[in-house]
Amino acid sequence: MAEVDIAPNFGAELKDGFKPVNAWVGNGIAWLDDIQQFYRERSVIEKEYGQKLSTLAKKYFEKKAKKSSSLSVGDNPTVTPGSLESASMTTWTVQLTTLEQRAAEHERFSTQLINSLAQPLQNLAERYEGLRKQHAEYAAKLEKERDGAYGDLRKTKGKYDSVCQDVESRRKKIESSYDHGKIKAQGQYQQQQSDMRNMKNTYLIAINVTNKQKERYYHEYVPELLDSLQSVSEAKTATLNQMWSIAASLETDTLQRSLQLLGHLAGEIPRNKPVLDSMMFVRHNATQWQDPLDFAFEPSPVWLDDDVMASDPSSKTFLMNILSKSKSSVGELRRECDGKRKEVEGAKRVRQAIREGRDKRDELEIVRSQLHQQELLHEAERKLITAEVEMSTITAAVGDVTVGARNHAMRNETFRLPTNCDLCGDRIWGLSAKGLICNDCGYTCHLKCELKVPADCPGELTKDQKKAMKSERQAAAAQATAASPKTGESNGTDKRSSISGGGSQRGSTSGGLQRSDTMGSMNTLSSGYAASAHRSVSGTITTMRDIGDTPKISTSTPRQQRITAPPPTSPFRSNGEADDGEDNPQPTGKMLYAYQATASGELSIAENQAFTLLEPDDGSGWIKIKPFRIGSAVGLVPASYAELSSSSARSPTTPNETDHRPISYAGSTSTVSLAGSDSAGSSVKKKIGPAVAPPRRGAKKPPAAVKQVEALYTYAAQGSGEASMEAGERMVLIGGDQGDGWVEVQARAGRGVVPASWVREV
Repeated sequence: MAEVDIAPNFGAELKDGFKPVNAWVGNGIAWLDDIQQFYRERSVIEKEYGQKLSTLAKKYFEKKAKKSSSLSVGDNPTVTPGSLESASMTTWTVQLTTLEQRAAEHERFSTQLINSLAQPLQNLAERYEGLRKQHAEYAAKLEKERDGAYGDLRKTKGKYDSVCQDVESRRKKIESSYDHGKIKAQGQYQQQQSDMRNMKNTYLIAINVTNKQKERYYHEYVPELLDSLQSVSEAKTATLNQMWSIAASLETDTLQRSLQLLGHLAGEIPRNKPVLDSMMFVRHNATQWQDPLDFAFEPSPVWLDDDVMASDPSSKTFLMNILSKSKSSVGELRRECDGKRKEVEGAKRVRQAIREGRDKRDELEIVRSQLHQQELLHEAERKLITAEVEMSTITAAVGDVTVGARNHAMRNETFRLPTNCDLCGDRIWGLSAKGLICNDCGYTCHLKCELKVPADCPGELTKDQKKAMKSERQAAAAQATAASPKTGESNGTDKRSSISGGGSQRGSTSGGLQRSDTMGSMNTLSSGYAASAHRSVSGTITTMRDIGDTPKISTSTPRQQRITAPPPTSPFRSNGEADDGEDNPQPTGKMLYAYQATASGELSIAENQAFTLLEPDDGSGWIKIKPFRIGSAVGLVPASYAELSSSSARSPTTPNETDHRPISYAGSTSTVSLAGSDSAGSSVKKKIGPAVAPPRRGAKKPPAAVKQVEALYTYAAQGSGEASMEAGERMVLIGGDQGDGWVEVQARAGRGVVPASWVREV
């Protein structure tokens, strides 16, 4: 055999060829079973001498002829090898030829074949097969990660399309809203646009990350795995050579008369260098291969856009937080990668020493350890690549936005008491009780709001300073929520102008409502009603008398409540009855759906049945009505099942200071029509009745006897509407727990709400 003139490398030459390489290595390992079976059968035949040995040699010549092609060049070679065989096949041929020339064997040699060759070969075959399967599992894991990355990119693309679709839907719905609802709808539309831009940035980042992971998969992960498989195959061949050398030595000691033939066989075995089989396999399986195309930005079908990252202030804040997280993790990830890489290189040096005979350790165990370290290195490198690509992508688009930033020292926190998010103003309570809090300044926010928080931490504050800062942030959040509709009016950029025909202008010459483009007129109001009342996060109710009038704001609501139905749209007395006055007719309406009573105090009624409204929805989602039929009963029905006539719908008014009804701060899914003017109701002087507890779902009940509660712990009021109490203090219970964990009491410190779990009824 000629000397090796090349040093083939599977990873560099076969690229994405794991399946054929794995099959070829598997065939070679399975071949070990044939060899050990050969020695077992030969052990039996050795006792029969002569003719049996000739029969055995012929049998394995036939087996070799069947497997010679697959063992030499694989199952499906790209180049037909003809009659050419691999170096291992040639060596095996010499061994079978030697066997044919022998006619007698010793009994002792028969026993040695089992103990020194067959059993060790079986063990080696099992160990090599286990190692090959481990490589196959790792390859499957890499492929699954690649497909998962592709799938995640498709999901991100889907989310981006969905957000774009939501923006388009809100744009269309704004046109169908009432004029006095457009301001709020435009604010919601602007918020939706901000989410769309953030989703777009996330999508662009995901594209770059996926492309980088794809590149590493085809140029590093798979080639390294192929090189490892090549090493396993070559180690198998080297081990097989050792077993053959043992067989030759046994035959030399046992059969002196066969010394010349066995000497020739022993001289042929060392020439079977492990790299020769690999070289032949590479030459017959090399194919033309190209890198898959990189992913590129695809605009949404409903929102024409380019691949430029959004750089408005809110988007920069979002990108700044991502960049800060990536920067903080890069250093640690690089150190971790360097450490793992040194361990992998150390294992490679040990394997080389084992092959050169300078180390007596088990090469299979070293390979197993190296593969494990390679997996750990792979995991760390994936994280490092993601962080580096995020940094480079954001820096190239908007620069290093983290310069001068004062990041909050956030930690995870589960809020046991209702707390408002300092960014959006919503409660961090109930299912979303888990949030974040700054260790220095006490900034609190939802987990979903973390990446939107500006990096403006003032540093470590005292308890009083944190409380003052909390009030300022809540006021700013409420002001931002109230002002957001107005900010959207100046936005004149509509990337959909190519579809909608640009910004058409409509309006009247009498100073009516106008629009200069489609962006400025998009409505994002998606609820089933159009109310003239605009609710802020803190529970404030704003009543708009006419378009352009200064809104009147009342902040008498003592506390925030859980999300229920929207506030009532007609004035009500503190006892829950509608203020219908002597000169105002009672409101009327009709049922949108039929309703069957399920509890005492409710009313069964048919669809389209007209009725008189006795008590409007006070935030519980129920109204009290009387149908237009003789002898009909009075009862409660869901507000979302009914529609009030436009002439009877009124705008909400500011609650009386003594009326501590819960006021919703979030929208409702109620379909009750609340559109209309409150000019008629404004001329009626409202009469305030005695204060009573707010009505619950179900029938109205007469006032119960005065109940008292005892404070179990000392509680200090944390905000407006709350009451302080001392442990052991007895207080009058005004309103029970409505499901939000608070009760309303009359304490020595005044009237307000306290935690329900901190008191007990006496």
